Amino acid sequence: MRRVAPHALLAGLGAAVLIPFLWMLVSSLKRDNEVFTVPIQWIPEELQWGNYGRIWQEIPLGTYLGNSLILAVSITFLQVLTGSFAAYGFAKVRFPGRDALFLAYVATIAVPWQAYMVPQYILMEKAGLVNTRTALILLQAFGAFGVFLMRQFYLSIPDELIEAARLDGLTEFGIWARVVLPLSKPALASLALLTFVNTWNDYMGPFIYLTSNDLWTVQIGLRSFVGVYDSEYAMIMTGSVISVLPILAVFLLGQRYFVQGVATTGMK
Repeated sequence: MRRVAPHALLAGLGAAVLIPFLWMLVSSLKRDNEVFTVPIQWIPEELQWGNYGRIWQEIPLGTYLGNSLILAVSITFLQVLTGSFAAYGFAKVRFPGRDALFLAYVATIAVPWQAYMVPQYILMEKAGLVNTRTALILLQAFGAFGVFLMRQFYLSIPDELIEAARLDGLTEFGIWARVVLPLSKPALASLALLTFVNTWNDYMGPFIYLTSNDLWTVQIGLRSFVGVYDSEYAMIMTGSVISVLPILAVFLLGQRYFVQGVATTGMK
């Protein structure tokens, strides 16, 4: 019982987490007036498979998915690049005020985005970057959380390995690129996955900065089904299911590294 009970508890919690996703999947195969029936009708009387074909005709879903993919890939690449490079400096390069600077930088995580949302928008507007992907990419290219995550992993790399590379004549950039990065695949995968998911699911950023329909992301595009007096809930659920598929694919590809990175980050 000592072995079975924890597994049964975890299985129950896992099933509870999956219930909303199952409801979303089932609702995508219903009519609009069947989505919010009480009690929930888990098996529709007539499966509306046509929803998955109709959604591509009602909105330019391919364009929205492409825009989301461009933003997610670009921001993920830049955050992994800048986060890992800055984390190396905070973890393995000694300079005056390093720890105080790192603490001040990480403390910015506690500042809510709403506190500086308006000044950011004014800056982007004066720079002529409103209604462009560049605004969102520049604003999210750096992240204190990514620096913190990577620094905690870099602390687990022996300093003797770094010193040996310096004695061999490698520059700091060479040590980072040729020694540290190859050892950091789990942490890099964790940061990449978290950043990709966060960017893909972002609603407020694109909603504020992107006004052209050609630049909308899939999260903004799904709002096309929300009307003044009623909403096409089945289409919203159908689009939500489709929008989850890229995240699912990314997680399945990087699952091994992601779990390893979460388990080892912060361990010396």
